[in-house]
Amino acid sequence: MADPSAVKKKMASCSALKLFMASLTFAYICKALSGTVMKSSITQIERRFDTTSSMVGLIDGSFEIGNLLVIAFVSHFGAKLHRPKIISIGCFIMGLGSVLTALPHFFMGFYKYGQEVVHSDNSSFSACTTELPSTSNDTMPTLLHSDCRRESGSNMWIYVLMGNMIRGIGETPITPLGISYIDDFSKEENSALHIAILHTMTMIGPMVGYLLGSLCARMYVDIGFVDLNKITITPKDSRWVGAWWLGFLIAGFLSILASIPFCFLPKSAQKKGRQESNTSASPVGTGSNGGENQALNVKSQPPAKGKGHLTGFFYSLKLLLSNELYLIYMVLSLLQFSAFVGSVTYVPKYLEQQYGQSISKSNFLIGVITLPTVSCGIFTGGFIVKKYKLNLEGIVKLALLGHCFAFLLQILYFALGCENKTVAGLTVPYGRNDSADAPQDILPFSLCNNECNCDVNQWDPVCGNNGITYMSPCLAGCKSSVGYGKNMVFHNCSCVAGIGFHPANFSAHQGECSRTQHCSRNFIYYMVVQVLASFFFALGSTPSFMLIFRNVEPELKSLAVGVHFLIQRSLGGILSPIYFGALIDKTCVKWSINSCGERGACRIYDNVSYKTTYISLVTGLKSPTAFLYILLLLAMRRRMRRKGVTPSENKEEAVLEPIQDNIKSNQQSFTYNDANSETVI
Repeated sequence: MADPSAVKKKMASCSALKLFMASLTFAYICKALSGTVMKSSITQIERRFDTTSSMVGLIDGSFEIGNLLVIAFVSHFGAKLHRPKIISIGCFIMGLGSVLTALPHFFMGFYKYGQEVVHSDNSSFSACTTELPSTSNDTMPTLLHSDCRRESGSNMWIYVLMGNMIRGIGETPITPLGISYIDDFSKEENSALHIAILHTMTMIGPMVGYLLGSLCARMYVDIGFVDLNKITITPKDSRWVGAWWLGFLIAGFLSILASIPFCFLPKSAQKKGRQESNTSASPVGTGSNGGENQALNVKSQPPAKGKGHLTGFFYSLKLLLSNELYLIYMVLSLLQFSAFVGSVTYVPKYLEQQYGQSISKSNFLIGVITLPTVSCGIFTGGFIVKKYKLNLEGIVKLALLGHCFAFLLQILYFALGCENKTVAGLTVPYGRNDSADAPQDILPFSLCNNECNCDVNQWDPVCGNNGITYMSPCLAGCKSSVGYGKNMVFHNCSCVAGIGFHPANFSAHQGECSRTQHCSRNFIYYMVVQVLASFFFALGSTPSFMLIFRNVEPELKSLAVGVHFLIQRSLGGILSPIYFGALIDKTCVKWSINSCGERGACRIYDNVSYKTTYISLVTGLKSPTAFLYILLLLAMRRRMRRKGVTPSENKEEAVLEPIQDNIKSNQQSFTYNDANSETVI
């Protein structure tokens, strides 16, 4: 008869593990939600703090900086401490970081999106006036240079950067300590299933995050504090800023809530016999047949006797960096990851500027179309590997095939752009709508608005009845107006006059002119191509990660994953958004001017240059990848020949275990994979 006390301990241990699984799943969803909210709010932050794309790229990369600051400390000391409590502290810090990111909104004044004049319903406002501006007094320069930054709050973006960095610090212990806890205290046959469930449920976070980002982007930034009827812009306007702060508050409070259950969990939930099975298990990455049958590892090097920890580390690093298979895969994955991070960070802005879609709609489409497609691609890739029991060579071929299909599809993006917007005095001259015949010197003023004292720096676009957008009602030469807010209509606009127009038709309404039907069709084609490209990219990306620890010595696998993680984060996650943003800034044709007289956020881009720059960056980073995959395949075959293994023998001996077994025996891979969930869509 079973000992009642032993049964009671077993039930308590099982309950603790189940509670830990539920708590960790919620924490994973929260950290994915927080990262997605940041990605979906990048453009809103750029406009609210009147900064450039390269600067918000730095803000986005600050998460990776914070993560890298403490990853070594957490990985080394975390497992020796109370892991649930460390995770609890991490979730709490992650929540505080998200809340801190949103706080600048409450200390800044109301968002000023332009120099529009607010008037009552019954008044008639003349945009074109012959009166000189009243801002030319002697005290203005002093105010401009001494107090403008404080009044505008333009430096408040620093707190957003700090909050995002703190969020990265808090997120660090969740993955390595959570995965190791599950693997240590669950039954050996259940460990893989638990981790698979965990990563499957995590996909809820990005989906909810993009939908939340879409909802917040549809709301005005100062909702609840201003009369929305007085707002003259719409979510499709390049000056629109949604309630970006609301998503961070929600994500922050959920992360703080996720920290509570871990406080009540035990330090260990050790099962009887688990310790013995762990000590007798084969080394990490070796299946039941041993590492030599599971990978193309070279013969394990004997440990360096008499060497200190630091010397041993450099000796191991030297062995790792002399492994050509590891180096080739690290370079190709860095190129892929850099292209992925840069494209994902700025894809909502690209859809807005290129196709005239709102940020809200862009986030919604990513959440309901692109993310499920990526999930299907990951599942299909894993299914193919398991069904056909692909060896390492088969995995490389699958990854190469998926990459080639995705790359060829992305080439089509070059043909799916839209023409430049027709903005008088900016992209086309006044009175003309054919940019191909326009002279090189396009001036912001014309005879039609010569009598008006217009501010050329003002960006308050109106669409004339002639289908041309004007930078402001004043530059359109409008003499009168009727209506209120978004429904305001300007009449008697001298610059709108043209052949075939009657005086009554010399009018313009608020906002830019709509894009052409050709552009709308191209947007549909773009989304179809994006869905297919995302599927093929995800098809081989996850199985190919097995190559990191299958092509190195067993004792170097942890170091291999750590170095790979460091290179990806520092050169890809941090730098990629910065140089993507800097090159995108080069395509701007109209900048906002802040209260300090300095350049702020971009209002309108050269569509053709933006498309060429953005797509060329993505495809340029990915173009060498196919060559590197082929080089990797040849290097693997060369190593097999040196070992005296024929392709047929390799197919029989180097068959991969089912994906679930690989997940369990190579938990380091999940540490890396989840560490990059910040940028996964």
